[in-house]
Amino acid sequence: MCKSVTTDEWKKVFYEKMEEAKPADSWDFIIDPNLKHNVLAPGWKQYLELHASGRFHCSWCWHTWQSPHVVILFHMYLDRAQRAGSVRMRVFKQLCYECGTARLDESSMLEENIESLVDNLITSLREQCYGEPGGHYRIHVASRQDNRRHRGEFCEACQEGIVHWKPSEKLLEEEATTYTFSRAPSPTKPQAEASSGCNFCSIPWCLFWATVLLLIIYLQFSFRSSI
Repeated sequence: MCKSVTTDEWKKVFYEKMEEAKPADSWDFIIDPNLKHNVLAPGWKQYLELHASGRFHCSWCWHTWQSPHVVILFHMYLDRAQRAGSVRMRVFKQLCYECGTARLDESSMLEENIESLVDNLITSLREQCYGEPGGHYRIHVASRQDNRRHRGEFCEACQEGIVHWKPSEKLLEEEATTYTFSRAPSPTKPQAEASSGCNFCSIPWCLFWATVLLLIIYLQFSFRSSI
C-alpha cells in the first residue's frame, strides 16, 4: 500500500542513494521553504522538477486533491576540497480551490514517487557538481501531458513566475471545438442575400405605411370639412 513520505523519509532516501553514488563524499539535505527560483549563491547549482505528483490536504476545510503538477526546486553545492556537499529543497504549495482560503497547503508525496525524484536529483547533481556525462532521467507518469487544465491562480509556483504547465493538444482541440459550437451560426448565403434585399415587413417600412395611412385619413377629414 502506498504511504505518504515525510521530511525524514526524504532525507533517508537521499542519503542512501548518495552513499551508493558517491561514498567518499558527505552530503546534507535541508528543507528550505524560502528557496527562490534562479536566485543562487556563488557556486550553487539548480535543478527544477516540474511534474511531480502529490496529494494536497486543506488544513481549513479538509478538502483533498491530487495534482500531477507539483513543482520541486533544488539548490546544490559541492565543496570539492572538503569533499562535502549540500542540497536544499523547496516543494511549492497550492491553495485550496474549494474554500478559497489564503492558506498555502503542502503536498504529501507517495513513496514510489520519491525514488524517481531523488534519482533525477542525483543525476542532475552528478552532471552539474561533478561534471560527469549526462545521465538518464526517469520519466514519471505525472510528466506526461495532462488533459485537465492546471489552475495556475492556486499554484504557488505559477504565482512566482515558474512556467511548468501547458495544455495538451487534445485539450486545445476540445476547447476550440467548444468555442466553435458556442458561437452563433453565421447566416448561409441564401439567408444573407435575402437579408440584403428589401423587407417590407420590417419596422421602418411599417412606420412608413402607417404615416401614409394617417396622411390619407387626415386629407379625407380635411376635404369633408371644407365642403
